[in-house]
Amino acid sequence: MTQEVRVRFAPSPTGHLHIGGARQALFNYLFARHHNGKFIVRIEDTDQARNIEDATDKLMQSLKWLGLDWDESIENGGPYAPYRSSERFGIYEKYLKQLIEEKKAYYCYMTTEELEAEREAQVARGEMPMYSGRDRDLTREQQQAYEEQGIQPVVRFRVPDDEDSVVIDDVIRGEVSFDTDGIGDFVIARSDGVPTYNFAVVIDDYLMKISHVIRGEEHLSNAPRQALLYNAYGLEQPRFAHAPLILNEDRQKMSKRDETIMQFVEQYRDSGYLPEALLNFLALLGWSPGSEEEIFTMDELIEKFSLDRVSKAPAVFDKDKLAWVNNRYMKDADPERLTDLVIPHLQKADQLDENYTNEDREWLKKLVEIYQEQMHYAEEFVELTSLFFQSTISYEGDARTVLSDDHVPEVMASFSEQLNNVETFEAPEIKKAIKATQKETGHKGKQLFMPIRAAVTGQTHGPELPQAIALLGKETVQARLEEARHLEK
Repeated sequence: MTQEVRVRFAPSPTGHLHIGGARQALFNYLFARHHNGKFIVRIEDTDQARNIEDATDKLMQSLKWLGLDWDESIENGGPYAPYRSSERFGIYEKYLKQLIEEKKAYYCYMTTEELEAEREAQVARGEMPMYSGRDRDLTREQQQAYEEQGIQPVVRFRVPDDEDSVVIDDVIRGEVSFDTDGIGDFVIARSDGVPTYNFAVVIDDYLMKISHVIRGEEHLSNAPRQALLYNAYGLEQPRFAHAPLILNEDRQKMSKRDETIMQFVEQYRDSGYLPEALLNFLALLGWSPGSEEEIFTMDELIEKFSLDRVSKAPAVFDKDKLAWVNNRYMKDADPERLTDLVIPHLQKADQLDENYTNEDREWLKKLVEIYQEQMHYAEEFVELTSLFFQSTISYEGDARTVLSDDHVPEVMASFSEQLNNVETFEAPEIKKAIKATQKETGHKGKQLFMPIRAAVTGQTHGPELPQAIALLGKETVQARLEEARHLEK
């Protein structure tokens, strides 16, 4: 590309970072890095009524957690600062004034009640509801009459009468045409003078030299209004690219009220997912690498990413697939890192003291290592390892069935005696004790291992048995062997 690639992620500070927004940020980031361009984070806070006080900080923290570093933003500035819309009102004013002077925009004095009545009448007639254009050609005297009534006008863009359609050359979707009759003169500044999103975003993207606008399909309806504004100023449009919607597993558009799926980046962070795994998963929502591979490093994603491999079809958020991807990353993660991740969850479950010792941490790290293959996310560790934090366990289901066999008391007694002879209660010595029990009792395979596992863990499946026994500790294991030995059939 001859033009420098400059892309932006421009969230509104109205809540947490949604996974759809995270994917949008990721696609912009990958595109910029692939082309050695710039990735810009800009805050679109023109809708003052919906802004939440600490939402911007949370958005930036989520992006940092994901590892999406930026070149320009509200935090580190840049050549086109400020990067917050509410700090650019003076800039917008100049461009608003230009449109009004060129009669490409005008003041509209219709009240909310009048607009609603107009809309209801249109619907009753079976027409598409839109602004009628009543105030398009008011004289100065008519404007003054409204102002004397104390009515504060909005500013509306005048959709050109000689343009029947607006065509968007979308990188992903090809040419998309919009009939201007279905647009209507739209508001570009509210009655308090604050510009609307569609106006501010055009001015900001132009002044910040944004080359590509990569965003979700839900913004496609905004594109024709923005294109009309570019045309009104005689400006070259950026290349638009609208990525497909993300659907839930029922193939329905995600709703923020949908509780079947975690929808915000913070939720995944707080549940103990790895950011690189979440990014890997999000990259594959609507983009194909052109191969059967599914696990990629960030460098590999940057190298492979291109907009021509982004699909038009909606992507389905498969939470089981995400858990699988995260498990793949957890298997390769440093146990020290995973230990840090599980600690807050164990503390929340009152299974680890706030003032744990170095010895406690070393023991916990060993426990992490034997469950590392099974873990899908850190919060799951609490349930996976509950038997290590209980003084007693209950024998139910398959475990009780295994322990009801006639040979079990003999195995329990022999293994208990062998453990008494173990000098260091560690996995290699415990493994020797199991072999000695086999030799003494003549029981082997499932007849040997299953009763021991069921007795000490209350389960018939789990991690490597010698390691599990070592971590449970000699006293706990002996107590459980004794209980299993005298379990009523």
